[in-house]
Amino acid sequence: MPEPIDVLFVCVSNRGKSVMAEHLTPTVTDRIAASSAGTSAKIGGQVNSLSAQVLAEIGADVAEHQPRQLTDELMRAADLVVVIGTAEVAPPEGVALEVWNTDEPSERGIERMRLIRDDITNRIRSLADRLGR
Repeated sequence: MPEPIDVLFVCVSNRGKSVMAEHLTPTVTDRIAASSAGTSAKIGGQVNSLSAQVLAEIGADVAEHQPRQLTDELMRAADLVVVIGTAEVAPPEGVALEVWNTDEPSERGIERMRLIRDDITNRIRSLADRLGR
């Protein structure tokens, strides 16, 4: 079995969408080793409560997650950087990057957050299929 591809998921705060992607990935595929970071992460911050709630609904626990600031080193260490949402990322030369445009659900309630969770899950499945891993 081939080694999993290292994917770094990025959003603005590393408290919502990128955390969802990191913790949804192992529920979808073992072909991707996921991590996450934020372009403006507040160290010591907590995961968005609605994100945590919709992840808990499918058995993903994010209680121990600590937001992590995006760095060039993190991007270079990944095989692929996936920006989820509106975060602006200028990757170092040679870093593969793709952008998943999504809605900003954090102020729209739990139903909207579930839709985003499911959208991210489907995109992870598609990514795993495209990578052929």
